[in-house]
Amino acid sequence: MPRIVSDSTVLVSAFLAPQGAAAAVLAHVQAGRVPLVVSDTILAETARVLRTYPHIRQRYHYPDTAVQEFCDGLTQVGELMTDFPPLSGVCRDPDDDMVLACARAAAVQYLVTRDKDLLVLRQYEGIIITPEAFLAMLRATPQ
Repeated sequence: MPRIVSDSTVLVSAFLAPQGAAAAVLAHVQAGRVPLVVSDTILAETARVLRTYPHIRQRYHYPDTAVQEFCDGLTQVGELMTDFPPLSGVCRDPDDDMVLACARAAAVQYLVTRDKDLLVLRQYEGIIITPEAFLAMLRATPQ
């Protein structure tokens, strides 16, 4: 079973589109087929985006309590990584270096993301993948 880190782009997408690819990745996590590693920082970013981005709040209607329940649920099904060494200068968006640091410290096989600043680093340790590509890889792998 490949261990994964999902960044906030995937987690936000899973929350907003329960029938989408990101939600399907989380369904594999919830079923125990894919171990997930999360960090406080990734969860905080997910909650911040869901609570404060006006274009999201205008299009989707949900209470802030649903955001908290979603993030709390991720800590129940995932492994919470709280201590990892800083990493800097790898990603063109310095805020995304923390996601890479978490993935590296957790020794995951994949970092599942939709973040363009991370996707341009596809070759970074060979772990960066979109939710759609990750699902295709799971389907192609015999259980």
